[in-house]
Amino acid sequence: MFEYGYSNFLESLVYGLLLLILIITNIYLERVNTDMSLRDKMNAEHALKSLYDEARDYAFDYANAVPERNVFPSAEAISNLNHFVEDMPIENGDGSEILKQLHTLGSPASVAHTGGRYFGYVNGGIIPVTLATKWLTDFWDQNTALYLMSPIASKLEAVCETWLKQLFCLPDETVAGFVSGTSSAIFCGLAAARFRLYDNKGWDFNRQGMNGAPALRVITGRETHGAVVKALALLGFGLDNIEYVDCDDQGRICAEKLPALDDRCVLVLQAGNVSSGAFDPFDEICTQAADAGAWVHIDGAFGLWAGGTTQLRHLTKGMDKAQSWSVDGHKTLNTPYDSGILLCADKQALTGALQASGAYLHFSENRDGMHYTPEMSRRARAVELWAALKYLGSKGVDELIVGLHDRAVQFSNELSQQGFSILNDVVFNQIVVSCNTSNTHTEQIIQSIQASGECWVGGSMWQGQKVIRISVCSWVTSESDISRSVMAFVAARAKTLKAS
Repeated sequence: MFEYGYSNFLESLVYGLLLLILIITNIYLERVNTDMSLRDKMNAEHALKSLYDEARDYAFDYANAVPERNVFPSAEAISNLNHFVEDMPIENGDGSEILKQLHTLGSPASVAHTGGRYFGYVNGGIIPVTLATKWLTDFWDQNTALYLMSPIASKLEAVCETWLKQLFCLPDETVAGFVSGTSSAIFCGLAAARFRLYDNKGWDFNRQGMNGAPALRVITGRETHGAVVKALALLGFGLDNIEYVDCDDQGRICAEKLPALDDRCVLVLQAGNVSSGAFDPFDEICTQAADAGAWVHIDGAFGLWAGGTTQLRHLTKGMDKAQSWSVDGHKTLNTPYDSGILLCADKQALTGALQASGAYLHFSENRDGMHYTPEMSRRARAVELWAALKYLGSKGVDELIVGLHDRAVQFSNELSQQGFSILNDVVFNQIVVSCNTSNTHTEQIIQSIQASGECWVGGSMWQGQKVIRISVCSWVTSESDISRSVMAFVAARAKTLKAS
């Protein structure tokens, strides 16, 4: 009896102490919010760590719920976003309430990219160690322009550069720039090309600019990605000057239809057609380009990673003969977003195109990241890439990338068994699906699939007909995710045809 009473007493005492601490903490925070300066308030929040604990709890709550939630937000969740619309506050806010609002209203309105049933765009999942790395490096808050700003970022960028060359079997002289995404990487690669081709002609583009410059030629396939076209426009090549080459029924550039190449040519090829996943014939074309003195850039946003596998490496045969390559970590490698990579075998051309100087800038004998990117101030994004490559190793990269291909093949096979037509050769992770209906019905089927919440796919046009475009990009996607998604296709088709 005494032991039972004593145990209850201790339990009550502990509970009372915890309650007292909570009351004191709340009183303290109220005082922080009312009496302290903004700097003191933020110092107190940082010292208490409670905001970080709340963010962690919300993050785990989100992660636990995401596998079974609607892939795309419900209408109610989207409507609730209107609660964010208000005039700019005048007074300081409450950090805890801000986090609560984000989780309560923001989390339900996010798209479940980290689940296994999002196939709309080439949006990869996220490897757990890279997410954890991102949390840690957010606390570091490093600027990676110079070694003197962040020795750790400088060192890991250099390590990633070496590992990527090894993984893709690229020339030893290749250097890497770590940018926000493939669009920026393409821009850098084409800027380097412009610098080199003009320099070969004795034209200093940085000083003399475009006025009176010798004409350059840009050659690419008709299926080239919009990011390539955007980069060419930004660099002043002129969209009307692009020489487009016909592609085959898979979206590959036809090597036999290339115009005569010369030393004024920038040739843009792709590793992974945005719809079909097809790869251009690098070996044949790069050999022609080398003989002519042309520059080849390979846009490999998601497909270049095939070069890091044993089973799929044949798709990238000959890519080492190019001069520059663009690729994304956040797509098929499943790092966090903001992980574009530009690889360039001509260091002088890249650094010359992206040069920046200033009396206050102090370069070192170590890697100064700003030499290889348009940005000066930028976060330490390469640390997450390093964590992914360190965690996976070359065998893990192989397993991850080939696994995405395997799930894509499963998806295409099961859809075929259900009466859908697959219009492409599934060589990588992309599938082009025909519903064998009118364009109007296909669009209605797409909308029905999206509204179901079971999975999310997008529409596109392929050789004149409306199609469903599938991208399998997340490590989370399982065999059961694929089968479940196929049933969503079947249900949407039945619903659409019944309504018509």
